[in-house]
Amino acid sequence: MQGLSLPVLITPLGELELINAVQLRLFRKEVQPAEARAANAAFRADLHDGVFAIRALPEDVFGHARQLASRWTARLGTRSLDIIHVAAAIALHAGAFHTFDDRQRKLAKAARLHIA
Repeated sequence: MQGLSLPVLITPLGELELINAVQLRLFRKEVQPAEARAANAAFRADLHDGVFAIRALPEDVFGHARQLASRWTARLGTRSLDIIHVAAAIALHAGAFHTFDDRQRKLAKAARLHIA
């Protein structure tokens, strides 16, 4: 994680998405149970060590989300959860936005977030 400002902020929604992604890989038999446990343990260790910091969704996140949806969804095809992630970054004044999702990246770019 070189070059990142630490801690990397993650919302409870982001934490849920990470946990669920690992479990989906387990369901799809793309990882073994021991690998899933190791991934979860590594994430918890990174939280403990200050690599990640969980921040609550600010009150204004849904206001930002409504604005983003109204302005960009018809053009970009973004889903509600992707919009909430981007809105959270805006509300938290994130210095950079990290994603592996193409639509989320396009929305973040349209919202003028720095894509890392």
